[in-house]
Amino acid sequence: MAVKIRLARHGAKKRPFYRIVAADSESPRDGRFLEKLGTYNPLQNPVQVSLDTERVKYWIGQGAKPTDTVKSILKREGVFNAATE
Repeated sequence: MAVKIRLARHGAKKRPFYRIVAADSESPRDGRFLEKLGTYNPLQNPVQVSLDTERVKYWIGQGAKPTDTVKSILKREGVFNAATE
């Protein structure tokens, strides 16, 4: 089972709100996930991000691969750096 750290979309039409989740790579975008790791709200100014950094580091340590978007969010928050890659 390959695990990805990715965004799951929630919120109303044209009002996106995302959960950052650890999920099996074969499950649907908004479907079953293993664990909720945080939230991402792009409509706030500045962008609002909340993360459980310990759990994110745990999943990366277990071999989970973040998607490109999540990787950029984690880098901005200081959780994911070049040494972690």
